[in-house]
Parts: sequence; structure tokens; C-alpha cells
Amino acid sequence: MNVEEFDGEYRFLSNFWPAPLEYEGLTYPSSEAAYQAAKTLDPALRLPFTTMTPGKAKRSGKNLLLREDWKEVSLQVMHDILVIKFHTYPELMELLCATYPGTLTEGNTWGDTFWGVCKGVGENHLGKTLMAIRDEAIKERITSGMFD
Repeated sequence: MNVEEFDGEYRFLSNFWPAPLEYEGLTYPSSEAAYQAAKTLDPALRLPFTTMTPGKAKRSGKNLLLREDWKEVSLQVMHDILVIKFHTYPELMELLCATYPGTLTEGNTWGDTFWGVCKGVGENHLGKTLMAIRDEAIKERITSGMFD
């Protein structure tokens, strides 16, 4: 079954899902907060994100002076943070794997056509990242004989 938006029973796929995680030495309340903090390399500027709600983190991230390599590393940073999220919470990894072989689309109404799809238009990088993590986890389970 394809997932068209990260809401309802699929809300756990959202970066706004409350799942505290450690990234580069700090603990953030959500993957959104960790991702937004990673836009800067300044530890003092990252620290406030450790107590922010996902919405506040997203708004605050828009005001950060981006690190010089952000365009080159942003997709990998998101991948790394989501790997941490789903490996920190095995129950979320189980739910993610249970979406196989469906397509995961971060459908939205706020116009995000980079990470998601709005009005049928978008690159869906968040969905693609989640599907890659899901595929990696399933492949690991198959090769280790843990898949049933």
C-alpha cells in the first residue's frame, strides 16, 4: 500500500514525530530539530534546538546562516539523522519496514516540493530517503537471516 502523506497511522514517518535522538553530541527532541540545527556548524547556535518543538525548529532553521557546504550535505544529513531515529526506536523501524513495498510520499499542502509533493508536484526527497532506509533495513534482515 502506498503512503500519500505522513499523517494518521503514518505520522511516525514525519520529522515532527516526537522521537528524541542524539546527533553529533547533542540530544534533540525530534529529527526536525536535529536537521535544522545541522544547518550550522556553530555549537552555540545548535544548542537552542535541543529544546525546540519541531515547528519552532523549522521556523528557527530558516533564520540560520547556512554552513558553506549545506547544499552538498543536506540530503546526507537528513539520511544520517533518520537512520539514527529509526535505529534508536526499533518499533518505528518495524512500522517503517511494514510499509514495504509501498511508495512513501510526503504529500503536503504547504508547498514543499523538495522534501515532499504538493498538488502533484515535487521531488519527494523525504519519502525517497525513508524508502532507502527501509530497503537497507530489510536487506540487512534478509542477509542476517532475521527476516521471517
